[in-house]
Amino acid sequence: MQEPEKTQIVLIEDEEGNRQSFTRALTRVGYRVRAFPRAEPALDYLRQNRDVALVITDLMLPGTDGFGVLAAVREIDADTGVLMITGHGSVESAVDAMKQGADDYLTKPVDLYVLRNRAESIIEKRHLARRVEELETRLGEKFSNIIGRSKPMEALFRQMELVAPTRSNVLVIGDSGTGKELVANALHETSPRRDHKFLPINCAAIPAEILESELFGHERGSFTGATGRKVGKFELADRGTLFLDEIGELPLEMQVKLLRVLEQREFMRVGGTDTIKVDIRLIAATNQDLEQMVEDGRFRSDLYYRLKVVTLRIPPLRERRDDIPLLANHFLKAICKDNGRAPMRFAAGAMRALEAAAWEGNVRELRNLIESLVILIPTDEITLRDLPDEFSTTAAGRAVAASNAQATGGSQVLERGLTMEEIERRAILAALDQTGGNRTQAAELLGIGLRTLQRKLKEYRDTGTGEGN
Repeated sequence: MQEPEKTQIVLIEDEEGNRQSFTRALTRVGYRVRAFPRAEPALDYLRQNRDVALVITDLMLPGTDGFGVLAAVREIDADTGVLMITGHGSVESAVDAMKQGADDYLTKPVDLYVLRNRAESIIEKRHLARRVEELETRLGEKFSNIIGRSKPMEALFRQMELVAPTRSNVLVIGDSGTGKELVANALHETSPRRDHKFLPINCAAIPAEILESELFGHERGSFTGATGRKVGKFELADRGTLFLDEIGELPLEMQVKLLRVLEQREFMRVGGTDTIKVDIRLIAATNQDLEQMVEDGRFRSDLYYRLKVVTLRIPPLRERRDDIPLLANHFLKAICKDNGRAPMRFAAGAMRALEAAAWEGNVRELRNLIESLVILIPTDEITLRDLPDEFSTTAAGRAVAASNAQATGGSQVLERGLTMEEIERRAILAALDQTGGNRTQAAELLGIGLRTLQRKLKEYRDTGTGEGN
């Protein structure tokens, strides 16, 4: 989120008392406010200054009214937020303004605390939308089936770009759910073999007794049930790419046969006598520690080194948190379309919670969560309250655990019976301690806005429950 001192708001309010009180309320929490009694000079200012994050305008104004302001703002800069203020008798008009593109509205008399919260929410939502758009525009065409532009993913893409045109075998390693098959497919699609087949096989999903037949095929009568000749995946993938997922699950006897194919580029079908030569590129993948498996005698060392001519590591989602907004919005858009739903969006608080989560199941877990939200949430905006309970306490729990770890020599313990308010207070104080009192860094660590942190510290100071200074 933008720093408050860098965030500018234009206020259009013809009543002088309201104009002054709104300005004071927003200035106190760090916003720069330019206030105008009429729309025309405000719009002239907007045309000359494109760093305005939010326009707060009364609906009823002399001259150009709030509808005219809304239309002009959308023409000047579609990224600028608009908050409409109206009297009780004009709520219906304010709803019409929402339909025409206003972000939110407030009715008079305006609660200044609500005004600040609505302003912060709109600015964060707009900032998030711009961030996602920027990330999307940076997506390269070469590996467009893989979403991500964090530094770890950019490093992976550079490696893939070097590896894709070669004939070398590739070993893709990464946790479950990171997208190993996507990487393998991208290597195939950007290789000279792209016009031939890409065949994926999950070694863990095929029973050991039929795996040889699946890979190499069989002749009629070679075993009970073999009523005809079957062409195996190696033969089908000739001149293309064969992807063996979960290679660590391959039985030892099959490892020997696979090694022979990789060394000699030939094999025989089960029960056959003819040698079949193939030209394939093999990409294998695993989430296991193959080196340890070699030491334990569960994986052949000669096959291991044959497979790992080039090794690509896919970072887990926790190491590429900058990609979470891009991934989340991509999945949300696609799943809404697949389910015939109108477009949905994430509230800023919900997105911050997603960015802070552990994601043990990686990208697959993120996608599954979003699919469930699309099915279960009736509104078009996903808020923090819509997420499972553990998401609302992720950042607080982490910060408290980090503080406890420092105090207890590494053990991470949360006391029983703590209220959410106390967990939150401890989290904020722990984050400040961890960042040497740097409020900006503490807010980033907690995944909250700087103004939210400042407001909480003031509450602690006023109630005597924390440092607050």
